Amino acid sequence: MNTYASSSDPSASTTMQFRGPAEYGFTDRTAALFSANLPAVNQDTASAGRVVRLDRNRVLVASADHLLHLPYPAQGLVPATGDWVWLGHNNAGEPAVVDVLPRYSALSRKRAFEASSEEQVLGSNIDIVAVVVPVDRPLTHNRLERTLVAAWDSGATPLVVITKADLADLADDVVGEVIVQAAGVEVVTTSAEQGDGLDELMQHIPPGATLVLLGPSGAGKSTLINALAGQDIQQTGAVRAGDGKGKHTTTARELVPLGGGAVLMDTPGVRGFGLFDAEDGMEEMFGDLDELFAQCRFADCAHQAEPGCAVQQALAEGALDARRWASYLKLQRELAALNRKHDAAARRAYQREWHQKVMSADRGQRAVERYKHDQAEERSGRGAKRRKR
Repeated sequence: MNTYASSSDPSASTTMQFRGPAEYGFTDRTAALFSANLPAVNQDTASAGRVVRLDRNRVLVASADHLLHLPYPAQGLVPATGDWVWLGHNNAGEPAVVDVLPRYSALSRKRAFEASSEEQVLGSNIDIVAVVVPVDRPLTHNRLERTLVAAWDSGATPLVVITKADLADLADDVVGEVIVQAAGVEVVTTSAEQGDGLDELMQHIPPGATLVLLGPSGAGKSTLINALAGQDIQQTGAVRAGDGKGKHTTTARELVPLGGGAVLMDTPGVRGFGLFDAEDGMEEMFGDLDELFAQCRFADCAHQAEPGCAVQQALAEGALDARRWASYLKLQRELAALNRKHDAAARRAYQREWHQKVMSADRGQRAVERYKHDQAEERSGRGAKRRKR
């Protein structure tokens, strides 16, 4: 049993003792996080835990010795899978989550309906975000870019895991495309059925680290988890031959111990991934475009028809892929729209800019109408003069 200071002050003389769920990633770093964020009350009886899964009315939490089904905390931060929490007792004396610790990373997206501008935390305290790409269906470039942006923005390290490499003759082509598109991100090719690539993947999950698998339904995530864990933990389902889609065999985000303190977070297949406040991720994923922007003749270049635009020149020369540029613009529009929903000042500025465009267009239209009218009057006058002669 380890002993830690009962205060974030290193000089504190009082101590408290606690253990954490080692098989769910409790390490010295985690212990330091708990020591720096002690519960406000009942420090003597509080213990460390980690959220394993969120159910409809309960939270499944791993303590040092048990898995506990506890009610959601009555106040404070809403827990997410992967959160480190303080366990204690509520006012009725029942076991409960009494506090959620600050997250050192969080994988988020915009909630999956158009009218929403709220954040949905898919998982927290993640070290590696593995974007799963199956080779038995066409590679969706925009989806891969979008997911990697969110992965970079989470604070974790992105990784691309190619699955089902034994099923497709074109696996090498898919791997080559992914390596080019995910520049700067390591790519691991696996075949869970054959056991290929599993050792290499495990090298990316050191003891105490948490890896999340993120990909569409039918991508082979559950099969991969079973292979990594060495047992059938997750159900697997067949993939439809017509469209390559699979049944959601995973219905909730859940932590799966892999041994040695390494943890894997399985997630249901994600159909859409709306970005949420992902400026840092955009910078990581599209850093080459920032370099192009700096080469434009004008600092406020809109990268459309301005003279000396480095972006348009790169597009014309083929140095910049038109699809990648279109994807960047689409993601930027999405983030700007989300920002306007949250930021009243940005919303007012956008409305003023739009109003000015409308007014300018309206003035231009009126000018055109006046010109046509004057031209008609002039022609009519000339015609009258000729008739008088």
